[in-house]
Amino acid sequence: MRLTALNERAETIGLKLGQGVAEARAICPALDVVEEDPVADRKLLEAIADWCDRYTPLVAIDGKDGLFLDITGCAHLFGGEEALLEDILIRISRLGLDVRGAISSAPGLSWAVARFDESRVVPPEAMEEALAPLPVASLRLGEETVAALQKLGLKQVGDLLAAPRAPLTRRFGAQLLLRLDQAIGLNEEPISPRRPIAQLSVERRLAEPVQAEADILQLAQQLAETLKSGLEGRGVGGRLFELLLFRVDGAVFRIAAGASHPLREPRRIAGLFTERFTAVHDDLDAGYGFEIVRLNVLQHAPFDAAQGDFVEEDQQGTSLAAFADRVAARLGPDCLQGFELQESHIPERAVRSMPAVDILAAHKRTGSEYAGHGFSRGERPLRLFRKPEPIETFATEVPDGPPRQFRWRRITHRVSRAEGPERLSAEWWIDDEETPARDYFRIEDEAGHRYWLFRKGLYGQDAAPSWYMHGVFA
Repeated sequence: MRLTALNERAETIGLKLGQGVAEARAICPALDVVEEDPVADRKLLEAIADWCDRYTPLVAIDGKDGLFLDITGCAHLFGGEEALLEDILIRISRLGLDVRGAISSAPGLSWAVARFDESRVVPPEAMEEALAPLPVASLRLGEETVAALQKLGLKQVGDLLAAPRAPLTRRFGAQLLLRLDQAIGLNEEPISPRRPIAQLSVERRLAEPVQAEADILQLAQQLAETLKSGLEGRGVGGRLFELLLFRVDGAVFRIAAGASHPLREPRRIAGLFTERFTAVHDDLDAGYGFEIVRLNVLQHAPFDAAQGDFVEEDQQGTSLAAFADRVAARLGPDCLQGFELQESHIPERAVRSMPAVDILAAHKRTGSEYAGHGFSRGERPLRLFRKPEPIETFATEVPDGPPRQFRWRRITHRVSRAEGPERLSAEWWIDDEETPARDYFRIEDEAGHRYWLFRKGLYGQDAAPSWYMHGVFA
């Protein structure tokens, strides 16, 4: 067992990273060792990344213990880069964490200064000057490369800056010069944000934290009113919204709500979050209150502005979309399902279930109106089983007739009426060529219940035709 992290006091008494625990206890018998928990460390780092969203939405995870923040265009909102860095370090330190940071024009240089120098802002004209005295390990090189460079006497980055580039490439490969160029800004290095970037975003920083849900929803509607002009300017409406609540102790809550049709109306947007708050009520711990409230538009779509008439004949489609949005916001997008026709004549493949909000959105884009699964009334059963269930039949009319009696789910049914057969051949481009055809029958028993049965295989052609229950009528 070896030490993977140290606090300040452990560093003071001379303990080192990678040192064996037995050796460390010999130096400090009262040493308190806690087993490393990578999963918990990752969750903590992600929580800090969520907290850093208050400064910029472009936050990326860097290894096990670091974050990259792209603050381009954001520093002036906090009084400049110096004030921004100081604010970040002070706030995170108050959370009980040891933190160091740096701001520069290159992610590689910021990484090096934050880990091997004091926290500061490095101006573009002083990048090489700041990098030169740092050890070669600050270039994010492998341990073998660092050890090889140190054996040659190349211990600082300045030694590499003064050395010829061609011999370095031949001896250590192109990765060394790539890291060097990234650190001094000659080679751009993009960072990958951990979350999708909002198309539009507005926020409110509060002088006094809020706790009540009614106050939060009122702020959400006010933010939606601010968003409306931005949506109108782009000619779009929001499809997926996200409400971010930054609690005073650093916790961040993300509440997402989607809509089947693009929305601009602030009252309807706030109504989506009213339903979501009903669903997440027990999970939303306001604590000492929220100090920042932000509303993001994660997805948008073209918005077709239409003039309503006096008799409100167009309210039927709108009310259906509003109903689907409310149900999906409260119970989840998969709770309300619809059906879309597929290119197949096999019943279990002919339709595909999908969330109603997605179906309504697709029909909105194409300008069509959703009218159910498309089968004529009575042609297909109201309830179609996901998988046909086997049944036992008696006194079957051979070769193409229906059974006189069948047993399904341990209950025997006598047939009083029957319609069919409707023969469906197998799809040879999907199924095996030897897959038998199906003969479907609409059956009514003596109690008046109606079923949809089929025989798989044909008498006289297939070895042993079998019967299945595939659905029931209303």
